[in-house]
Amino acid sequence: MSLRAETPAPPSAEVRRFTRAQRWVHRTTAALMGVCVVTAACLYIPQLAELVGRRELVVRVHECAGIALPVPVLAGLVSRAFRADLRFLNRFGPHDRVWLRAALRRDRRPSSRPAGKFNAGQKIYAAWIAGATLVMLGTGLMMWFTHLTPLMWRTSATFVHDWLALTIGVVLAGHVGMALADPEARRGLRTGSVSREWADNEHPLWRP
Repeated sequence: MSLRAETPAPPSAEVRRFTRAQRWVHRTTAALMGVCVVTAACLYIPQLAELVGRRELVVRVHECAGIALPVPVLAGLVSRAFRADLRFLNRFGPHDRVWLRAALRRDRRPSSRPAGKFNAGQKIYAAWIAGATLVMLGTGLMMWFTHLTPLMWRTSATFVHDWLALTIGVVLAGHVGMALADPEARRGLRTGSVSREWADNEHPLWRP
């Protein structure tokens, strides 16, 4: 009896990038951040403030969304996949420096931008937005509970909170713009899967 050599199965056209828990954390955090940004705009831009009105309600919604902002990340820690992503985001290797140098030169060739599951730009953004969120939470609490801190602290907190909010708005706009330019990355966050071709081109060091 002759034995035929089995032909290896072709690689899947898609790879799994995010689990349901990972996508839930991202969507919920994005929704809460969006509420914070929109309500902040309604509080600080006179034209929007006049259009929306009900300032007291807007303030309460802004405060509640801000307090709830860390909750999705904390809840996501029960997911092993989410904890693994946090470890990936927290590690900066030699290939990330290569990616950053290529980005500064505006070299868009995939071969010049080596990346694991997350590229250097995504790692820097994640670290920055996490730190900014904690600063916003701390300064916001000082502004909310006025009896807990001296007037000088509250004045400084208001200054930091307002200007950091503006910076966050600009950075988020850039983040959204980059996401709109990459439909495959958006599909990964929407469905959890991406094409293998995209993964090989954009994240060649990633081994899903």
